[in-house]
Amino acid sequence: MKNSSLIFSAALLFSIITGFATSTTSVAKKENVKTIAAITKADTTEVAIAAPEKPEIPKLTLYKKSALATYYADKFNGKKTSSGERFHNKHYTAAHMKLPFGTMLRVTNESNGKSVDVKVNDRGPFSKKLEIDLTKAAFMEIASNKGSGSFKVKMEIIEKK
Repeated sequence: MKNSSLIFSAALLFSIITGFATSTTSVAKKENVKTIAAITKADTTEVAIAAPEKPEIPKLTLYKKSALATYYADKFNGKKTSSGERFHNKHYTAAHMKLPFGTMLRVTNESNGKSVDVKVNDRGPFSKKLEIDLTKAAFMEIASNKGSGSFKVKMEIIEKK
């Protein structure tokens, strides 16, 4: 049993060194290389370990603070929005009276700091007090109280890089 695990380990190490492994390892500079000792103890081999990619941080431009947000009723599911897309309460979209269609927004609940990214694809809400209509999925993701009908949010435009 010991010999078979030793052979397997040696074969795995050989495939990593020769590039026959299915994983995507890339060669790094000498100072970033970590050493892995083979099971035989006598043989040491250097294997490059790629650093994980950092997620791209979007540029955010403040659009409005203390805006009142609400959510769509289920009766609008399947109907066309002002942009021509079909509305679905499970998607992450929003209605706004002035922002262009396709604008990506980060909407943050000011009371709990939770945020969600949505795409503007409709016009509304048709009330002077309300600033943005979110889909039910987006609204519930950031709501403190799931029974509330509205809350204050901060809206930031997500800039494309």
